[in-house]
Formats: sequence, C-alpha cells, structure tokens
Amino acid sequence: MVTSPPSVLALLLVVLALLFAAERTRIGERIFRIIPGLVFAYFVPTLLSNTGVIPSQSPLYDFIRAWLLPASLVLLTLSVDVPAILRLGRDALVLFFTATGSVIVGAVVAYAVLGKLLPPDDQNWKGMGALAASWIGGGANFVAVGASVGATDSTLGMMAVADVAIASVWMAVLIGFASRELAMDARIGADRTSIDRLRDKVTHFQLAVSRPTNLPDLMAILAIGFGGTALANQLADRLPEIGDMINRFTWIVILVTMIGLGLSFTRLRNLEGAGASRVGTVFLYTLIATIGAKAEFARVFERPAILAVCTLWMVVHIVIMLLVRRWLRAPIFLMAIGSQANIGGAASAPVVATAYHPSLAPVGVLLAVGGLVMGTYGGILVAVLLERVHGLLHG
Repeated sequence: MVTSPPSVLALLLVVLALLFAAERTRIGERIFRIIPGLVFAYFVPTLLSNTGVIPSQSPLYDFIRAWLLPASLVLLTLSVDVPAILRLGRDALVLFFTATGSVIVGAVVAYAVLGKLLPPDDQNWKGMGALAASWIGGGANFVAVGASVGATDSTLGMMAVADVAIASVWMAVLIGFASRELAMDARIGADRTSIDRLRDKVTHFQLAVSRPTNLPDLMAILAIGFGGTALANQLADRLPEIGDMINRFTWIVILVTMIGLGLSFTRLRNLEGAGASRVGTVFLYTLIATIGAKAEFARVFERPAILAVCTLWMVVHIVIMLLVRRWLRAPIFLMAIGSQANIGGAASAPVVATAYHPSLAPVGVLLAVGGLVMGTYGGILVAVLLERVHGLLHG
C-alpha cells in the first residue's frame, strides 16, 4: 500500500514515535519494563511488511544500512569513557568481561553439541555470529555482523525471534532478582560497598557532561556521525578483503568503531551531554525498523531447532556468570548488569539497573556502551570459530 521510499520512511518514523509515546503511558511503562522497545521497533514493521502495508524490499533499507548504521556506531561509541569503566571496580569489570567471554564460549559449546540438529548450510553459523554480536553489544552490532558475514534477512529474522524468546526471559529473571538482592548477597557474603561507589562515580560523570542541546551541538553531532562514515568509506576502498569474512562492509564497521572510540579520548566526547548517543539511537531504531520490515516472518519456523541451540547457549552463559559471581562474592546487581549490558545492550541494561536502584541506571548505559565497542569484534570472532566447528560437523 505504501511503496515510495519517502513514504515508507515517514510511516516507520510514525510507528517509532507512537512506540515511544506508548512507553510514557501507565500500561506501556509496565510492558516496556519487561519487553524492551527495541523488540517492538523490530516486530511492528515486520507485521506491516508481512501484511502488505509496506514493501519487504526498498532502496530506503539499503541506504539506511549503508549510512545510518555506521553513523550510529560512531555516535554511540563517542560516549565511551574508558577511564571511568576501568575505575568501576574489579568485580564489575570481571563480571562484564565474563559475560562477553561466556557468550563466545556458549556459542561454540551449543553449536558443537546441537549443531547436528541444524541443516548443513552456512546460514546457521552466520546467524549465530550476528546474534553473538547482539548479545555482546546490541542491535547495531547485530546488523553489522550479519551484513559482514552474509546472513540473509530471513536468518536475521530467525535470530531476532530467538533473541526475543530467550533473552527477554533472562532479563525478566534478572529484574526478579532485584526484590531478593539483599538475601542473595547475604547468602554468599557479598560486599555491597562497591555499588555505592559506582553510583557516585556515574552520577558525577553525568553531571559533568550534561548541558542543554543547541544548534551548533546538533550540527557537530551530525558532522561527526556522517563525516566518520564518509571517512570510513574512503579508507575501506583502500583496504584489501580477507577471505569471506573481512569484506568492504566489515572494514567500514571496524573503522567507524575505531573512529568513535578514538574521539572518545578527546573533548568531543562531551557532546554526549548534548545528545550524541540520543541521535545515534534514533539512527539505530530507524535501522532496526527497516531490518524488521525486510524479515519474512513465516520462514523463521523453517529452523525450529535453532531455538534449542540458542537456549543451550544462554544456559552456558548463565551458569558461567553465576559461578564467577559466587567465586568473587560479588553483589547480584553487578552480575545482573554485567550480563544485561551484554545480552540486552543499551536498550535494556538501564531497565535492569533501575530495578535495583534508579540512580544506577547510568551504570547500565556505561557498561552497555562498552559492550557496543566489543560487540562487532566478538560477533566476527564467534562467526570465525563457528565456521570451523561447522566444518568439523559437516565436513
């Protein structure tokens, strides 16, 4: 019914605006605490395209992937405060990196144990590489790695379903832990003073950079986002492709991440206080909406065994996290936010953090942005490892 690219973009923006408006209502607030808005941003466009309201293929979708995805990565990594992350404390960092490592280990274990249940084509390990990027970083990493390794839209749609079905349940469990955190911490003799230190440091950081947004700031934010993307495109044209894994698009994703991370050590990172990550998130939500519009939902059920593989994958992650938390005698909050900063990313980590204490929400954002930096690299690493496991299983 709606086919022209400008009209499709307008409709998708209306959908996103309505979703954010719904989040402000009493009922919507309860729903979005359980299911992140990013999930609805994906599946509402899927519903629209699968019912013929908008097309499943459009030049708009290609443009957004080529330009808004890299720009969002630049702006989201621009806010990374590496020194602040390093000062968050040993337990917080160990649990955060344990979450990252357990996602990588869990992918290999699950594919090695249950990979024989899957069809012997290469879309399964490619899709799991994309999902690993999401479970380490976020939606932008999911799309970036999926495009880099050559995962099809139906494969990405299948992985998005696995993400929603499994990761959302785990997030609900983490939120449930908040009502029992004192008892859970007392059971293992956890030292809770680190939580107060985290709260104070993040609060000071937020106050230091926060300021009203003005026109020069917005222009600078857009210039950095699209300028970094244009620079990455120019550099990628001069870099060689390496096998099937490192292609031109992969170089672009790696380069824009490096650009954003490099700028985070300059005064430009203060643009975070003027809304740099918010603009990046606008790009991200628009990108996720177009990915959802391209998904052929009916084809997701062609490979139901992938749910079993991803469930085992998540179980490995959970077991490792609980064991390391007990070994460290760390507060359950640090385990919860370390896990969710990886598995859920910037969209839901603040939700979990807020369940424990409203002032701790920025901690979720800070760690999730750290995961965003590593998500693309972690996803590509998982894809490389699973390609080898695939060869052993089906070679």
